[in-house]
Amino acid sequence: MTIKIIAVGKLKEKYFKAAIAEYAKRLSRFTKFALVEVADEKAPEKLSQAQMDQVMAVEGERILGKIKDKEYVIVLAINGRQRASEDFAKELSDLTTYGHSDITFVIGGSLGLSPAVMKRGDDTLSFGKLTLPHQLMRVVLSEQIYRAFMINEGSPYHK
Repeated sequence: MTIKIIAVGKLKEKYFKAAIAEYAKRLSRFTKFALVEVADEKAPEKLSQAQMDQVMAVEGERILGKIKDKEYVIVLAINGRQRASEDFAKELSDLTTYGHSDITFVIGGSLGLSPAVMKRGDDTLSFGKLTLPHQLMRVVLSEQIYRAFMINEGSPYHK
């Protein structure tokens, strides 16, 4: 099994890098885990809708270039489907049971994800209506993936 997170932009903060490294280490006993970063598109502070669409399209092409045909793709979107940690754990277990051994999560840039990336997604995931920094979402998602494996193992980690 392989779990991959594709995220737009480079993670700069050492404390976020350390947190991701810790969860990657913990996950290594269950799965191959990778964080793939794609470059964010530089853009001025104020953009027209057409410029925003163009930025998302360019970032979307970079994201799609990192996804293989056989991968099951879950895109993170504020309007995505919310679920409890136990439900998320069951879904990950079910995916592997039914032949999806390569699962990819996608975190977009500050403008969101292009329609092409949303269309490629097999499912959506939302951590609620709060706006969180995209760098922090990598940590939160990594922890929830680890939590899912611990739930499926019956570990007391999830309390």
